[in-house]
Amino acid sequence: MQSTETFPQDLVAIFHASFHPTKGSLIDWSLKASDDVDLSNVEFSCLPSGLHLVEEDVVYFSKDSHQGVCVFRRRKTTEHGQRGFRLSSLGILLATSTRPRPWRHVASLKNLMHRMYSVLEDRGILEPTKEDWEPARDYFERRKVQEVVLGGAGDWNGWSQEFDGSTSDPYSMHPTSHLPHLLRILGPSSLTLYKHILGRQRILIFTLPPVEASCILCQVAADLCLEAQVDSATEGDGRRRRLKGKSREGVKVLGMVTLNDLDKLRQEGQTGRGWIACTTDAIYLEKPSYYDLIIDLTTSTPAKATRPTFYLSRPNQPSSSKGPSHRLSPVRFTWTDLKLWNEIDRLLEIDAADRGPAHRHICCEPGSHTDSLNPKLAGKLPPAWTDVWRIYEDVCLVCAGLWLGAWRNNSTMSYSTVNREGSSAPSNWGSVRLEGDDDLTVGGSYVRTVGMGIEGRPASDDSGEGNSRKTQTRSPRRNSGMSLSTLKDKERKDASTSSTEPVHDFDAIRDRDILTTMALLQTFHANTCFLLSRLATYLPSSDADAIPSSIVLTPRDMVSFELGPLSTLDAKFIEWLMDEYGRGTQVTLRKGWRDFVGLVLGLG
Repeated sequence: MQSTETFPQDLVAIFHASFHPTKGSLIDWSLKASDDVDLSNVEFSCLPSGLHLVEEDVVYFSKDSHQGVCVFRRRKTTEHGQRGFRLSSLGILLATSTRPRPWRHVASLKNLMHRMYSVLEDRGILEPTKEDWEPARDYFERRKVQEVVLGGAGDWNGWSQEFDGSTSDPYSMHPTSHLPHLLRILGPSSLTLYKHILGRQRILIFTLPPVEASCILCQVAADLCLEAQVDSATEGDGRRRRLKGKSREGVKVLGMVTLNDLDKLRQEGQTGRGWIACTTDAIYLEKPSYYDLIIDLTTSTPAKATRPTFYLSRPNQPSSSKGPSHRLSPVRFTWTDLKLWNEIDRLLEIDAADRGPAHRHICCEPGSHTDSLNPKLAGKLPPAWTDVWRIYEDVCLVCAGLWLGAWRNNSTMSYSTVNREGSSAPSNWGSVRLEGDDDLTVGGSYVRTVGMGIEGRPASDDSGEGNSRKTQTRSPRRNSGMSLSTLKDKERKDASTSSTEPVHDFDAIRDRDILTTMALLQTFHANTCFLLSRLATYLPSSDADAIPSSIVLTPRDMVSFELGPLSTLDAKFIEWLMDEYGRGTQVTLRKGWRDFVGLVLGLG
């Protein structure tokens, strides 16, 4: 048994939810740290529709301002009227904080449920007695909130502290460490998700049970822009002005939602903070007015061998008031996303260079959602799962290479970490796959430099105290933060040993996952800082200056943002950024033929 000091003491409630064949979902036992904690209707999130098809699962959810997690179990029974099994979930609610971490309790919650149910099975009963809840009471007493500051459990101090600080758990899988695997599944369309997260839009994920991977995707997606959104109130490094957003927190992770949460989604959408959630209710596909983007994970199956499908929610023409107000429109990615995606894909290839099959994470691989539904399909995923999509991508990349060729000049690369020593210009700028960097700046327009957050470089840390503390509590292998050079050095060392036998050391595998994840997060963060710094050039330099009521952007301005002047999604993306950071300024995109001709010919 671990000592009490090692337990994160941030729980405000623990409860047990079950499904009754005549009464439906209900809470049959609970404990709360305060009477102010409301548990009404939380049982619907813990027992979403379709979960009866799987033996066990983990569900992340939210209740008011509290984050929560529950462990689901399906138990066989011959009891009359129970249809052959009982459905139940043991869940907890965490105290409100800047960075709630419900995943830290998953392993212990699984052990608690296993202990309790094992005792019931040995006695041949299904209904727990008052004494049977004693392990759960003891669990809650040791982990419930003891002080307002939560002992640092809800603080946010950057990604280095998140993965290697005092609140990190070296023996649990952090959801954000799944970022490389989820990017491989979503492909270039993950950048469409990134734009919606940065623009604080409403995002819904439709999935089949089990739902744990979808809940993890919600958390990972919200973390893509967390560093910039949480720190938006700071002024940065002093060399570049940082814009202040209307919201001081990251996009809210709602987790699992059901039809019972329609009012909740409407209320959360009015805050302007943005949210991301997942659901198993297919009826949400017929209610596009409740979200801005929906990701259909059900199209990512072994039988269909395709990527998840993205749909935008678009308003219908107000000609008829009787019809639906919104419709779904398929969307993938824009041509300008390919440059950033090639940099992300390069980091993913570095990570996979010497990673053997024994080190793969099957929980996030395509098709893993359906293995438990149909065991016959388990392990039969086609080797070329993405062949159909890759053919489409290659054709798109050829077209994009030809299209973007008209915009290239000899400007400095903006964020690529490709080694270009000994060369004044990239040698691969003529390649069709657009490898490396494709700077879209024209005629000496604005470009990013080394001081603005190059991918893979360690972020500067003025606090030496944090580094010394990390060195004392953990091995010094990640003190450099998001250092891509550290990742490459580690790969060279691993390559010399992995050629003879695979590496099975848990710490080595975890270190590799964390280094890759931090390099990818730094890549997204650098792109976010670039976009916000460009946006700052169109706004007053200080809060005391007069704020323009509106600004007009030309196609040349869109290119300076490294966005497509012909893309409707990119135009909406700029509107989202201006709504969040523009302090009331409206933006209009000018699309006259004179502007496009001037852009192509380099005039004006």
